[in-house]
Amino acid sequence: MATVELRFSALPEHVRTARLVAAAVARRAGVDEAVLDEVRLAVGEACTRAVGLHQNGGITAPVKVLLIEEEKQFSIEVGDEAPRAAPGDRAPGAAAENPDAEAEEDEMGLAVISGLVDDVEVTAGEHGGSIRMTWPAAPPIAPLP
Repeated sequence: MATVELRFSALPEHVRTARLVAAAVARRAGVDEAVLDEVRLAVGEACTRAVGLHQNGGITAPVKVLLIEEEKQFSIEVGDEAPRAAPGDRAPGAAAENPDAEAEEDEMGLAVISGLVDDVEVTAGEHGGSIRMTWPAAPPIAPLP
């Protein structure tokens, strides 16, 4: 199992780099060329969501992206350090002026990701959250001698 780890400052301009790296590693892992646009879009949406959570919560820690190549699948996990509060509670450090609008935007982003990726797992807790997306991958075919 090979893993590539990417960490970047929670700034929107770094999301494009994360998308490009994810697509390149996915291609190398054997993800079908027809699916690479979906990989790029899903990673972009997940990273944009993480950047927004960090910025809204005043979190200076980097966004973490894990690109995991396994035998027959390729996974990408985008992690944030934004704490999630219980419903009705305010997250520590949250400076949201309109929490309902932020929740709606968050749900929209997750809906887009779910539409792009068949296998999605979203986790959240008091120490942050993650979105894990998985695609089938075929091992690269070795060239003939």
